[in-house]
Amino acid sequence: MLTNVAAVLLDGVHPFELGVVCEVFGLDRSDEGLPVYDFAVVSAEGPALGTHVPGLTVSTPYGIDRLEEADLVAVPASDANVARDYPPELLDALRRAVDRGARVLSVCSGVFVLGAAGLLDGRRCAVHWRHADLLARRFPRTRVEPDVLYIDEDPVFTSAGTAAGIDACLHIVRKEQGPEVARKIARRMVVPPHRDGGQAQFIERPLPEGRCDTVGGVLAWMTEHLDEEVTVEQLAARALMAPRTFARRFQQETGTTPYRWILRQRVLLAQELLEGTDETMDSIAGRAGFGTAAALRHQFVKSLGTTPNAYRRAFRGPEAA
Repeated sequence: MLTNVAAVLLDGVHPFELGVVCEVFGLDRSDEGLPVYDFAVVSAEGPALGTHVPGLTVSTPYGIDRLEEADLVAVPASDANVARDYPPELLDALRRAVDRGARVLSVCSGVFVLGAAGLLDGRRCAVHWRHADLLARRFPRTRVEPDVLYIDEDPVFTSAGTAAGIDACLHIVRKEQGPEVARKIARRMVVPPHRDGGQAQFIERPLPEGRCDTVGGVLAWMTEHLDEEVTVEQLAARALMAPRTFARRFQQETGTTPYRWILRQRVLLAQELLEGTDETMDSIAGRAGFGTAAALRHQFVKSLGTTPNAYRRAFRGPEAA
């Protein structure tokens, strides 16, 4: 059970990545019926640490011994993480955490610390695309996937840079305490409650700077009408564009096609309904726009590598299927 969380810092820590972990696990949201974590910021290198923001330091009374009681140990990014030696006692503590059943999470370059502890051996991992080649060279026994937001190799979770750390933290909450808790935390943070870990880190062909979002209204409409069959021509008309222009702009602004975008949203809706309701497969298939339970099963397996029944059992227990 996830009740005790520690974020362990090295000198040069990035405040944003630390803040991500603090925001998800370190705030008291009991007024909304959300769990309160026993949270601590831990220093691996003395009571006061520098950050990569000039003049900003972090002080904490907690040392590495605090990691012994944590259910989750998070390692945020640090300027020096990619090219340094790490305190042996920190690496030992991370290994012990995994051995006793705790989870570990890296945000961006924090993954290098997990690699040095041997926790990436034989596992896939995510990292910011800038560090992917170096990580692969330093830890050849891991499989680096530079194009994803985060990877769940429970008990080892790794995430790419910055906002991907939010996605990974919420994924752990969702997995451990259910989608409703994750949704409520995400709503307080004003972020999406779930982005699939396999989503690309960046859009290959971004719009020129200053170009406005021209398909946002259509995306909102599509989200509210997932149960309807729509064509590119219909969507283009709603956006007041020619179909070819709309398809091009949609690709530029979302990094994918209208078909693939709506398919992914339908799968996400099906996941939410499987996790949070007792609706039948036919009902879920209809609400999510798949039409039939057979079509739902086909797309679910294709997208997630598991069946809807197996997915529901994983989140709600064998009796739920």
